[in-house]
Amino acid sequence: MSDNDEMPDEVRTIDDDATQANAADSEMLDPVEALVAENTELKDRLLRLAAEMENLRKRTEREIADTRNYAISGFARDMLVVTDNLSRALNAVPEEARQSADENVKSLIEGIEMTERETYRLLQKHGVEPIDAEGEKFDPHWHQAVFEIPNPDVPEGTVLKVMQAGFAIGGRVLRPSMVGISKGGPKTPPEPKPETAPGVEIDKQA
Repeated sequence: MSDNDEMPDEVRTIDDDATQANAADSEMLDPVEALVAENTELKDRLLRLAAEMENLRKRTEREIADTRNYAISGFARDMLVVTDNLSRALNAVPEEARQSADENVKSLIEGIEMTERETYRLLQKHGVEPIDAEGEKFDPHWHQAVFEIPNPDVPEGTVLKVMQAGFAIGGRVLRPSMVGISKGGPKTPPEPKPETAPGVEIDKQA
């Protein structure tokens, strides 16, 4: 005979009630723990989603800024060819010829000068900036050396002459400056690459 068979009915009833009560308590705790776990998981998902949305917002802002800054790069580069031709036309006329020219020729020259200035103004309005080169240390990122000038009085690698002006847009080279650099002077230590071209400032809010 087992111990349970020998146990009075009243004792068995009390034990059964206690067992059922413990089981009921366990069943009441399980949903709470499940809710806590679910809440933790949802919060983790929400934080990840918020981080992804913030990254997407920043990436979209950068893409919009890049599009705004560089969308006209091809057109601006072509317009620089026009300004170069205007400058060549003006430089081909000696100062003496300008002074002795009749009023019609003087008006023509003045019209070309006005067109050149207005073209540069419009390019600058759309973010195209000239690259300062003369007197600067040669930088292959912004300058293109086409010849060397012997000069022992200035540090070697200094830009002494600009053959064709360079331009940048949004801190990127649109066209490097074509320059002549010094040779034979004292050596200069290498400098770190600047973030922007000499003379060019980037709008940090773009």
